[in-house]
Amino acid sequence: MDVFSRYAPFIQDYIYSQGWQSLRGIQQAAGEAIFNSDDNVLLSAPTASGKTEAAFFPILTLLDEHPADSVGCLYIAPLKALINDQYGRLCELCREPHIPVTRWHGDVAQSQKRKLLRKPRGVLQITPESLESLMINKHMDIPSLFGDLRFIVIDEVHSFLRSDRGGQTFCLIQRLARVAGCRPRRIGLSATIGDPTAAGKFLSAGSGRKTLVPKVKDTHEVWRLSMEHFYKDPVQAGDNANITKTVQPMLGPKTDKAPQMADPGLAYIFEHTRGKKCLVFTNSREECEAVCQALRSYCEANHEPDRFMIHHGNLSTAFRQTAEEAMKDEDSMMTTCATATLELGIDIGRLERAFQIDAPFTVTGFLQRLGRTGRRGNPPEMWLVMREEHPESRAMLPELIPWPLIQGIAIIQLYLEDRFVEPPRTGRRPYSLLYHQTMSTLAAGGEMTPAELASKVLTLSYFHNITADDYKVLLRHLLKTDQLERTENGGLIVGLAGERVTNNFKFYAVFAENEEYSVHSGSEELGTIVKPPPVGDKIAIAGRVWVVEDVDRKHHQVYAHQVKGRVPAYFGDVPGDIHPRILERMRKVLVESQDYPYLMKNATARLRDARATAQASGMLEKPLINLGGKMWCLFPWTGTYAFLALERLLRLKCAKRLGLRGFNSVRPYFMEFSMDVGEKEFYQILAEEADKDFDPLDLVFDGEVPDFDKYDKYLPDELVQKGFATGVLDIQTMRQCVHKLVELGLHQ
Repeated sequence: MDVFSRYAPFIQDYIYSQGWQSLRGIQQAAGEAIFNSDDNVLLSAPTASGKTEAAFFPILTLLDEHPADSVGCLYIAPLKALINDQYGRLCELCREPHIPVTRWHGDVAQSQKRKLLRKPRGVLQITPESLESLMINKHMDIPSLFGDLRFIVIDEVHSFLRSDRGGQTFCLIQRLARVAGCRPRRIGLSATIGDPTAAGKFLSAGSGRKTLVPKVKDTHEVWRLSMEHFYKDPVQAGDNANITKTVQPMLGPKTDKAPQMADPGLAYIFEHTRGKKCLVFTNSREECEAVCQALRSYCEANHEPDRFMIHHGNLSTAFRQTAEEAMKDEDSMMTTCATATLELGIDIGRLERAFQIDAPFTVTGFLQRLGRTGRRGNPPEMWLVMREEHPESRAMLPELIPWPLIQGIAIIQLYLEDRFVEPPRTGRRPYSLLYHQTMSTLAAGGEMTPAELASKVLTLSYFHNITADDYKVLLRHLLKTDQLERTENGGLIVGLAGERVTNNFKFYAVFAENEEYSVHSGSEELGTIVKPPPVGDKIAIAGRVWVVEDVDRKHHQVYAHQVKGRVPAYFGDVPGDIHPRILERMRKVLVESQDYPYLMKNATARLRDARATAQASGMLEKPLINLGGKMWCLFPWTGTYAFLALERLLRLKCAKRLGLRGFNSVRPYFMEFSMDVGEKEFYQILAEEADKDFDPLDLVFDGEVPDFDKYDKYLPDELVQKGFATGVLDIQTMRQCVHKLVELGLHQ
C-alpha cells in the first residue's frame, strides 16, 4: 500500500517540513502492519532509523480519524529522560491536530496531571513505576482514563525482556486493560532484538493477539570500532612486540600528555576526547566516579579547562539534566562519563565517538552503547579500552588471561557472525514480583476474597510458572506476618505491616535499591550514596571529592564540602548477567588464530600472549587443569546462572566424594579448589552427580535463604529457596555444560 497517502494530512505536512524525500523502510513496514491488521506489532531497527515516527505516524492518523473517548495511546518508557526527550518531538507532531501529549512521572507538575484527569485525551507518556502509582492511587479513575485506549507503545522493549521490571510492566498492562475494559494493541520498539519470534511472544503474552514483526530490508551498517589494551603502568603488551598490523588512521598519532605515572588507559581516553563530544561508558557507578575524577585531574595537571561531566542513576536530577543539555548542544565539546543511564534511546545529538571501559556484560548493552553515536549521517563509532594490572610473577594460570579483553572480542564477534542478541529470560518463578503485584492489587482495589485476589493476580501471564499451591503458601505467610489482614467477612485487605511497605513511594519500583543517603553541599543536592562514612572522611560523587561534615541517619542526609583529591565511590553491587553463548565464544577466541581488524597494537599483542598461555597450559583441550599438588582450576565456559549452579553441584553434591576444599571462583570464568582425587575420577563423579534426578532445592545450602530480589524478605523461606533453585540457577544449561566438560576431559 501507499503508506504516505494513508497518513493524515498533518503527518504528510510534517514529513514535507522535515525535508524527507521518502519514507524509511521501517516506516513503510510499520504503516502497513498498523494500518492493515489488528495485531500487536514489534518494530526492530537500528538506532536513529525512525522507529518512533514509524509507530506514531499511523497511530496518530487513526486517532485523528476516530478520536478516542479517553487516552488513546499510552507510551511506556524505561527512563524519565527518554520520556522528556520524546515529549518535545510528539508535541510538535501533535500540535496541528490538537492531540494533547501529557507526561506523567515524578518530575512533572501536579497541575499537568490534574488536567489529564479532568479531560483524558491524546497520548500519555509514563514510566512503569508511575503507572504502578497511577493504578494504586487513581484506581477509580482508570476506566475514564483508559476506557477507550487503542494503543500501548513500549519503547526500548528489549530492556524489559530479562528482568522483573519487564514483568511488572506487562502485569500492569494486563491489569489496566481488565480494569478499564479496553483491549489495546501493543507496539514494541527496539534497536536490539536478536530473536524476534521470542520477543514477539513475550510482547503478546496475555493480550489475546498475535504479534506481527515487519521485515525491513537489512541496511548495510558501517561501524568504526577499535579495541585497545593497557596495563596500569608504563610497560605495555605492544612495546617491542613484533606486530606488523597497521594502526587504523582514524585513531591518529599516539599521544599522552596526562600526568606521569597516570593510568595509561585513561590517559589514552583523555587525549582522544580533546576537542570532541564523546561518551565514556563504564560498567558501574563506582568506576564512573573514579574515571571522571581521574580525567578531571588530568585537565588540572595540564592546566586545561574541565571538559568532563558525569551521568548515573545516583546523581541528582539537576546534575543529570545538565549533562543531557550539554550533550544536546551542537557546539559543546564536553565528554560525559556514564553508566547504563545513557544507554537507551535519548537523542543526545551529534556524538563523535563512544568509549567503553572494559567489556560490557551483554551484546545488547554493547549495541545500545554503540548506537549512541552515529547519528546525523555518521557511522557509529566506539573505542573499547581494556585495562588490567600486570600479573604478579607468582600469579597462577587463570590470572594470566585478560578476561575483559576476551569477553569484549566475543561479544563483538557473536553479533557480527550470528547477529546474536540475548533472548527474553523465561522459566523464572518471580515470587518477589508476585508479592508486589498482590499487595498492589489489594492496595488499589480494596478488600477481596482469596479466590478473587488469586483470579486477578495469578492469572497474569507473567506468573504462568507459579502454582495455586504456591500462592496459598504465600497468602498464609502474609497473613501470619501482618502484611495482609483477614476481615470479619473473610476477605483480605492490606495489613498494618503491609501498609508500611505500600505507602512508601519506593514500593512502585521492583528493582532492588540500596539504602540511600542524599548528599548536600550547602543548598545544592549532589545525588545519593549508600553506607556513608564517618564525619571527616571523604566521599566521591558527581565526579568530585567531598569531605563529610555531618550525617543525619534519621533523615538519611549527608552534608559535605568539596576538596581536591581522589577517593573510591560506593553505590552497591553490580551483578553481571552473562549469557552462555558469550563464554562459549570466549573459548573460541582463545582457540582460533583469527585476527580481528578492530584490535590495536597492544590488544593484538595481549591477545597473542593470552592465546600462547592458553595453548601451553592445555586449558583449551581439557577444562580441568592442575595448578600444582592437589590444587586444580576448572574452566566451565558457561553463563552466569549455569556457572552458579555448577558451583553448588560441586560444593553440595560432589564435595565429599572429591575431598573438595579451599573452593574459590571468579564468576563466570573459572573455579579454583583443592581435591583428593585425580582428573579422571573428578569427571566420573561430576557426571554421575549431574545425571542424578535430584531436587533443585538440593543446591541450596542448609539454612540458606538467598535474598536475590527486592521483595524476597517478605516471602516465606520456602518460596525464596524454590524461586532461587528453580528460577535463578540454570540447572538445565549446567547439565549440558557438564556433559561437554566430561567429553572434553575424558577424550583427550
